[in-house]
Amino acid sequence: MRIAVLGGDGFVGWPTCLHLSDLDHDIHIVDNLSRRWIDTELGVQSLTPMDSIQERCRIWREVTGRRLNFHLIDLAKEYERLKGWLAEHRPDAIIHFAEQRAAPYSMKTDRHKVYTVNNNVSATHNLLAAMVETGVDAHLVHLGTMGVYGYGTVGAAIPEGYLPVKVDTTDGEAEQEILYPTRPGSVYHMTKSLDQILFQFYAQNDGLRITDLHQGIVWGTHTEQTRRHEQLINRFDYDGDYGTVLNRFLIQAAIGYPLTVHGTGGQTRAFIHIQDSVRCIELALADAPHAGERVKIFNQMTETHRVRDLAELVARKTGARVAYLPNPRKEAEENDLVVKNDQFLALGLDPTTLAEGLLDEIVEVARRYAHRIDRSRVPAVSAWTRDLASRVERDPEGTRLRSVSGGTA
Repeated sequence: MRIAVLGGDGFVGWPTCLHLSDLDHDIHIVDNLSRRWIDTELGVQSLTPMDSIQERCRIWREVTGRRLNFHLIDLAKEYERLKGWLAEHRPDAIIHFAEQRAAPYSMKTDRHKVYTVNNNVSATHNLLAAMVETGVDAHLVHLGTMGVYGYGTVGAAIPEGYLPVKVDTTDGEAEQEILYPTRPGSVYHMTKSLDQILFQFYAQNDGLRITDLHQGIVWGTHTEQTRRHEQLINRFDYDGDYGTVLNRFLIQAAIGYPLTVHGTGGQTRAFIHIQDSVRCIELALADAPHAGERVKIFNQMTETHRVRDLAELVARKTGARVAYLPNPRKEAEENDLVVKNDQFLALGLDPTTLAEGLLDEIVEVARRYAHRIDRSRVPAVSAWTRDLASRVERDPEGTRLRSVSGGTA
């Protein structure tokens, strides 16, 4: 298939491109490289050194003989260029990763909230409108998030997209299925909730074929393809805005930094390894809905864990110290999370669960590139409200105290 990977330079986008190219698909990366500009804005870089997208594509061709095609387009701002590109290349499938993906970044300031909404919602709607206008009958696979549901349940497992309900009508009780209600916990998660409504409309109004993947938190570094050459390595975020929780714990342990648990650590989250993430996208591509069918929704996760349990696991393994800090997020201190993922298991997914060897791999990567870590960027300091901002701990290592005591000695 000819596959357009929107946001193919990103954390999940890049290994997905390599995985699908390795399956002999014709891959076209469409990206505005905004994630690299955000690195510049934040003054932090990927733990792993990243070459330009053009150099990465060159190395892949040198290693495998397969070509990755790169196209610089801003989906949110360049609608006519996007429409022209679709009309010219007419992909068989489109994978949509092209959204600002970090909840803490989306909550930093009012400017970051506005950017996240403008970028994410406009990118999605521009794509949908352009597909209708050009008549491109591509299967659209979108990477959403489990976070649209918030982090709590009513005592039942979160279904895959749709909830059966009974409604009282003038003719008696009727049954129907509705989108499972969302309760987003950040502006980022809110944009993913809005995506769902856009998908629902364009599927029913224009017959677009859409799959929405509600993904858990991704952990891990390598896929089979990124191991083939040092310059194919995936980006690896460790900072408080973009670093995901398990990866951050392992990096903190590798550099002798406290494992920063916010609140009680009783937050339960859904997780998936990066290798499973790209495999799920492959499986979703092969299970496309037909025109006129409702949006197909998968819960793309393999296991759930409490944050404090992960911290204790890493602490036992590495000898690191766990530091319990005030929570900058507005969320329940404790929650349960039960999630159904039957569809991917039925399609043949063999889940990768937490294993010591994979944890060792991350620690090894962290130690190898430890010289690239700016310790001042490790704390999570983006707060959800002004009240919470006043309680954020910006110095988990106590460096200010050591500095003062050292100065008076």
